[in-house]
Amino acid sequence: MPRRQPPVSTPPAPSAIPAPDPLDPLTRERAHLAASRAALRAMREDVQALDIKNVTANWVNTVALAHQIDERIKALADLKDTPLFFGRLDYLHSPGAEQAEGAAGEQFYIGRRHVHDTDGDPMVIDWRAPVSQPFYRASKQDPQDIALRRRFGYTGGELTAYEDEHLSDPAEAATTSKLLQREIERPRVGPMRDIVATIQPEQDEIVRSGLTASLCVQGGPGTGKTAVGLHRVAYLLYAHRERLARTGTLVIGPNRSFLQYIEQVLPALGELEVRQATVDDLVAHVEVRGTDGAAAAVVKGDARMAEVLRRAVYSHVTMPTEPVVVVRGSRRWRVPAHELEQLVRELLDRDIRYGAAREALPQRIAHAVLVQMERSGEAPDDRVQDSVARNAAVKAAVKTLWPPVDPAKLVLRLLTDADFLSAHAEGILDEAERKEILWTRPARSVKSAKWSAADAVLIDEATDLVRRTHSLGHVVLDEAQDLSPMQYRAVGRRCTTGSATVLGDLAQGTTPWATRSWQEALTHLGKQDALIEELTAGFRVPTDVITYASRLLPHIAPGLTPVASVRENPGTFEIRRATGDADVLAACHDALANEGSTALIAADTRIPALTEALAAAGTPHLTPGEETTPDVRLTLVPASLAKGLEYDYVVLDEPGAIVDAEPDDRTGLRRLYVCLTRAVSGLTITHATKLPEQLG
Repeated sequence: MPRRQPPVSTPPAPSAIPAPDPLDPLTRERAHLAASRAALRAMREDVQALDIKNVTANWVNTVALAHQIDERIKALADLKDTPLFFGRLDYLHSPGAEQAEGAAGEQFYIGRRHVHDTDGDPMVIDWRAPVSQPFYRASKQDPQDIALRRRFGYTGGELTAYEDEHLSDPAEAATTSKLLQREIERPRVGPMRDIVATIQPEQDEIVRSGLTASLCVQGGPGTGKTAVGLHRVAYLLYAHRERLARTGTLVIGPNRSFLQYIEQVLPALGELEVRQATVDDLVAHVEVRGTDGAAAAVVKGDARMAEVLRRAVYSHVTMPTEPVVVVRGSRRWRVPAHELEQLVRELLDRDIRYGAAREALPQRIAHAVLVQMERSGEAPDDRVQDSVARNAAVKAAVKTLWPPVDPAKLVLRLLTDADFLSAHAEGILDEAERKEILWTRPARSVKSAKWSAADAVLIDEATDLVRRTHSLGHVVLDEAQDLSPMQYRAVGRRCTTGSATVLGDLAQGTTPWATRSWQEALTHLGKQDALIEELTAGFRVPTDVITYASRLLPHIAPGLTPVASVRENPGTFEIRRATGDADVLAACHDALANEGSTALIAADTRIPALTEALAAAGTPHLTPGEETTPDVRLTLVPASLAKGLEYDYVVLDEPGAIVDAEPDDRTGLRRLYVCLTRAVSGLTITHATKLPEQLG
């Protein structure tokens, strides 16, 4: 018996459009879309018309409320090229309500945000609402009380097609959604799009995980891990808005180009209050103007440096040898050295921040004085204790016993004073490692020092030893496999009281300190109990491309599950011999003949020559992070910046040069694996020299 295909309806040509049929489903759906857009416009106008002059007590409240209103107006913007709803669910019974016998269930349109009419009745349901969940998880095997799931197809913001699945009809066989495949494979121009219309069941489980649980998602190229992480933020903000409004959320990416690429996803879902940053942004206590060699960076990024820094910070604490004498009026109060030592040791044993302990010490000394006052018959109160704590003798003692520590100056001393480093790295770093991180030319001051990115992370660690880092409610860490243990600690400090979503692919680690296992990484992050999930279904990379790239997996990540593409369209894949830059540009022009974005990815050392060649040929191009347009669809991408980016078509120049540019073969092959898997529709490899033997 032939399989029944789901009905796909598309409108006839304009010249052949008949008079509107009130019973035609496409006509009815277009009418609902128009009514929903009008309702959204009315919702926005209602907010714009709010008068807050007489409802706020002071100017602070006025400013705060005005800001909230502005954000609400932005969130209610109707993006003309973004479908307001993309699906419909027809329930067999009304969810969560008693159903009369024979009564039909409700019908819900699923979209990016909630829209209601003037009576408050929903016209579009937010995709994050519980009632929307079956749109992503219902199946023929588990219909979840859904009679019909309808998907909509759009062209330029106009509803042009629909497709039905009768999930509760045993006579209809399960089929692959053509509209879903078409949406996944749709050419892209511009920044990253949301995947709210195409979220798969295994992705939806991760997206809707609770706020208190931390997650680690291992996902190969094209599995949608970045999009899953962003949609998880959007879901958490929907489900826990008040809590996260207080504590904050943060998305951390590998570089600025990547953040520019993803920055429109959350606003498209109506979420505007999510901060985005790189790890370097988080630890920007000093200006980074220098670089480390690979060996030095590995040592500085090692988790053992945390103990070296802790020792160095607390080495400033000294035990008292003299008493503290406090003069108040005609009386002198004496706190002996042994009692001061006990106070100091008690604070050390509590293992609190250095700065917090330093602030507590004068109060401890003052309390000791108050005890003596009470024994002598006086009745001092808290004001007296505060006064004693500010006494010159007490302040002088605290400065001697527990002096202030400047984190940047401390790290500078560690990196320039061999004796100081040896004293605090004894038994932790060997002599060769200490020598590797010592500066050959000491800087005169913190401002004149040529700090490296790894140095800034050390300063951040020292800063947290002195004073606690502010913790957020939820942090998403993308491309995490490239972080050093010390960088993981820096991120972990930002979510000590919150949760984290860690996204990455061990096969794409391209730093000398790349993550070896997720459990190890989560330990450094302080989230040892996080659940590790793996995405192995590839939705973005074509079958032929991912199959070819997976030849490298045994050499770069043995034991890792290869990505299995679920794309019906295998895409295009070609390897060309090139005798010069003209052949590379010819491959680019062939790619540009297709619809969508194109990238020319090359080793960083090849970028200047290719830039000149493109200019000479009169071919305009962009740099990573710049938004493609219909007129300029070619981006020249250095291999070092390709991670996390996607393009419809990719021309990969000289794979051997990409491998050779890295300090070792394994890192080079991982970099090549990243570059091979950036294509959504087609990949062309051009090479004049021999391809790496690992590609077969």
